[in-house]
Amino acid sequence: MIISKLKKHTQLRLGCQSPFSLLLSPPKAKNMPSQSQILPITHVRPNQSLDSASSAMPSATTTTTTTLLKAGEDPLARLLISSSFEDEKAISIKPLIPRSSSYIATKGTITGANSYYQKRRRRIASENSLSSLSNSSSPRRSFGSKVGHAASETLLMTRLSLKLLRYLGVGYRWITKFLALGCYAMLLLPGFLQVGYYYFFSSNVRRSVVYGDQPRNRLDLYLPKSTDRPKPVVAFVTGGAWIIGYKAWGSLLGLQLAERDIMVACIDYRNFPQGTISDMVKDASQGISFLCNNVAEYGGDPNRIYLMGQSAGAHIAACALLEQAIKEAGEGESTSWSVSQIKAYFGLSGGYNLLNLVDHFHNRGLYRSIFLSIMEGEESLRRFSPELMVQDPDIKNAVSLLPPIFLFHGTGDYSIPSDASKTFAETLQRLGVKAESIFYEGKTHTDVFLQDPMRGGKDDMFEDLVAIIHAGDTEALAKDSVAPPRRRIVPEFMLKLARSVSPF
Repeated sequence: MIISKLKKHTQLRLGCQSPFSLLLSPPKAKNMPSQSQILPITHVRPNQSLDSASSAMPSATTTTTTTLLKAGEDPLARLLISSSFEDEKAISIKPLIPRSSSYIATKGTITGANSYYQKRRRRIASENSLSSLSNSSSPRRSFGSKVGHAASETLLMTRLSLKLLRYLGVGYRWITKFLALGCYAMLLLPGFLQVGYYYFFSSNVRRSVVYGDQPRNRLDLYLPKSTDRPKPVVAFVTGGAWIIGYKAWGSLLGLQLAERDIMVACIDYRNFPQGTISDMVKDASQGISFLCNNVAEYGGDPNRIYLMGQSAGAHIAACALLEQAIKEAGEGESTSWSVSQIKAYFGLSGGYNLLNLVDHFHNRGLYRSIFLSIMEGEESLRRFSPELMVQDPDIKNAVSLLPPIFLFHGTGDYSIPSDASKTFAETLQRLGVKAESIFYEGKTHTDVFLQDPMRGGKDDMFEDLVAIIHAGDTEALAKDSVAPPRRRIVPEFMLKLARSVSPF
């Protein structure tokens, strides 16, 4: 109430001008207060004692002089305006100084000033105590930072979805697909919540480790609980139709492999329209380079690094691997990592010949115009088709550098037909590369990556993957033989419903 009266009175006395406008445009001389109405005021800094402030009042070098404009005989308040433009940059709202606190050379006023500064010192001491108390409550701050990180991750996922809508259109086909996706996600929500809790709150997850200078150049590390010796490492590139890929999609795989003493690094990368396929391959290669050169600091074994990708991520990872082999086979090419550091490549439900897939994707809803934009035009389809590139006689030496390649695929996959893995493996075998395709009867695109791991118990693809990584490690194989079965995290009827409505 006092503040509202003061505002009203100030507007009447100063012609509705703000106090700060008076600094820049002083009132005319006839409106200026008389000399007797202008009194100096000294601001005391929080760390300055009252005695030092009293002795410093006459000095202009240690105080900030301001001007007090009396508001007539009004008993409510006076208007305080700073004459220092440096202090104007850090203006803070302070209590208005009542009439009784004006600097008049009387004993009573000095006593009031003493009381004011005593209260102020008590307030500062209280604030310092609260600050130190809040600093000591690190668990609460840690929990708050984790919640904030979860919120930022959710916001990013929302932005990716909006970009997908923008570039794919909102026609009838895509409306039905998104409705199906919503139903699919709701049915698997019990599993997503459990994995999400582990992702955000587990001390064995290192989120958003920076590996490059782009905003999406981040990776998540899933660390085994045991630290008795260096662990094998899986560099995993997630899928997402080259548009909605995100590192958190690999959290379920990271959780389950970490339980088997295998470290997992989920590499994030720019998606379309943030970047095109060249940018995605470059980001993946940078992430692999970071792991090859730094994974030992996190407890990983730099001599046992495996490269893996799922769906679009399998295609990106294969392109990065082949591109690196071509650089190494060439003369004068500087490289930050070597193909020889990769023990094996695992492709899960990937596509490796884009010329054979462009029409299939168009019929599935990833329209030709959009797909060609992602792949930088029709003339680039061959360049980013590993199956076709390895047949080029000019890069024969590069092909010989490739590590063993294992391609996993479900025969019931209608997002990317299983023939994509079959033909790529056969092509590599003809060229002398050690390659093998492993198929899972009736499994769909998401069965081998989501539903089966959430079902718990025995998972054929997971067991095959672990067996290849632990091959030759008798101690690890002995632990695998007595490992408890994975627990179910989603009821069976919900998994079956999710499989029936899956848009993938």
